[in-house]
Amino acid sequence: MFEQPFAQADIDWLELQDQARHWLAGPLGQLLLADQQRLLETELARFFGGYLVHYGPEIAALPSATQIQRSVRLGAPFSGVEIACEEQAWPLSEHAADVVVLQHGLDFSLSPHGLLREAARSVRPGGHLLIVGINPWSSWGLRHLIARDGLRQARCIAPARVTDWLRLLGFALEKRRFGCYRPPLSGSGWQARLAGLERFGGAGQIPGGGFYLLVARKLVVGLRPLRQPRRAAMGKLLPMPVAKVSRRDSEK
Repeated sequence: MFEQPFAQADIDWLELQDQARHWLAGPLGQLLLADQQRLLETELARFFGGYLVHYGPEIAALPSATQIQRSVRLGAPFSGVEIACEEQAWPLSEHAADVVVLQHGLDFSLSPHGLLREAARSVRPGGHLLIVGINPWSSWGLRHLIARDGLRQARCIAPARVTDWLRLLGFALEKRRFGCYRPPLSGSGWQARLAGLERFGGAGQIPGGGFYLLVARKLVVGLRPLRQPRRAAMGKLLPMPVAKVSRRDSEK
């Protein structure tokens, strides 16, 4: 069941992570992860810094971030995880990471709010938080309602709701992207026939893709632009009437 002992962890959380990994290792999960890998690497290419922290149940290779010196994977004690920890107990100091990636972390979480707070705490001011989740308003989101595999356990939180949470935590949304417009059909023949949906949906970024990617930046405290004080309105200068004095009057 579990590859390594982790006696202090919540057994329900471990089982949830195990089911998520098993589903993501299957044909549908691999299809989803392959599209996410391309999108994540495109976004991460513009970031730089010392540390990238990745959290999620997937077993795919970490997305490449060429301008970041070190990438670390956190999560349940499975192969590929460098630092084993629970979702609300990251062994990181505050503001430790330049970039944090939550890839299906919120989907397969016992406490999405708690996990998001932990991730937000770890991002330095001016750093970025990237969140990948299954879009509930898609064929993938509908499938999870009737699925009998690990996808059934996914929360599928709407991107608009996650965006509201990010604002409350002091983040500004920079970008929202979608991917994997093909329906969750495991047959390779069907996927080949429906490849045109990917080109059409991706080009227009129609909000119906199987997953969404949110890119948010942590605001820097104290650099909020100050409003200029309003000046009191000044009265207009009006010409005063001056009495005319004739030369005759002045000689008297």
